[in-house]
Formats: sequence, C-alpha cells, structure tokens
Amino acid sequence: NIVNKVVVVTGSSRGIGANIVKTLAKKGYRVILNYNKSENYAQNVQKELINVDIFKADVSKKAEAVSLINFAIEKYGKIDVLINNAGISQSKLFTDLTDEDWNNIINSNLNSAFFCSREAAKNMIHNKSGLIINISSIWGITGASCEVAYSTSKAALNGFTKALAKELGPSNIRVNAIAPGIINTDM
Repeated sequence: NIVNKVVVVTGSSRGIGANIVKTLAKKGYRVILNYNKSENYAQNVQKELINVDIFKADVSKKAEAVSLINFAIEKYGKIDVLINNAGISQSKLFTDLTDEDWNNIINSNLNSAFFCSREAAKNMIHNKSGLIINISSIWGITGASCEVAYSTSKAALNGFTKALAKELGPSNIRVNAIAPGIINTDM
C-alpha cells in the first residue's frame, strides 16, 4: 500500500531531488524532504504537497545524517525507501583541487550515502524489507575532465551500491543506483 510507504530523499529541495519528492508525494507516498541550505526551496516544495515533511540536515556529517533517519523512524516507525540524492559538483583542474575541495565532494557525495544507508539499513533489516536508491552520475562510469573529485565520488558510490546490494539482498532489501547524464538543474 503506497499510502503507508515512507520515503526519505536527501538533498531534495531543488533539482532532481525536488522532482523525486513531488512525484512520490503526488502518488501518495509519505516523503521526508531533506535540505541543508535551501530552506526556502524546501518550504516551497512542501507547500505544494500534503504528505511531505521537511528536515534540515547536512547529511555529509554523521550526526546530522543519523538525526534525519531517526526523525523518519520516530515519526513513522519505519523507512521503506531511502534515496541518497545529496551531492555537490565542482569543475576545476585536477592540479588546482585543494584538500578541502576533495574532502567536501567525497563527504557530500559518498559519505552522506554511507551514513544514511547504514542508519536506515538497521530499520530495514529489522523489517526484512526496503529499498535504497543512490543517485550517481554518468561521470562515475566514464569519468569527466576537470571533475576528477566528482567522478571519483560517483564511481565509489557505484561500487558501494553493488557491494551493499549483495550484502542486504538476503534481507529482502534492494540497493540500486541511477546514473543520469546531463540534466537541466542548477548543478
């Protein structure tokens, strides 16, 4: 029953994430829209829909990612679907990448999925049901010039997805990745 399905979408106040939230909410899912900096965008998405909660968390930080997942479980008792959509990109020559640039991209694009998935998986394993979808990128498959850190983070996310799918599959939890090409968003 879709009405009872709970979905958490990270980084979903704009772009692909906002469209995922709108689509799922209109189909009747209970959706938690996660945002970090774009509160106005998050509120605008929420105003259009009746079954959307918004939750501020920088999911690149473990404690905040855990608080997002805990919010969903405390409010609804479960998480049926986790969509790891949070991410950032940066176009820069490899030789100009700073340690901070590298760490920001890896934390936002890879570690956020790790933190949220690990926490959500505990609930999903208990319920013997769940779905984790990681939003990757074509650059994680082919690589992109001037986007080495971004491409690396998405390639690692693809490996994370494959390994986690094998581990969680026996618990009736599917783990998949979607690797979009160029999409007309702010990013």
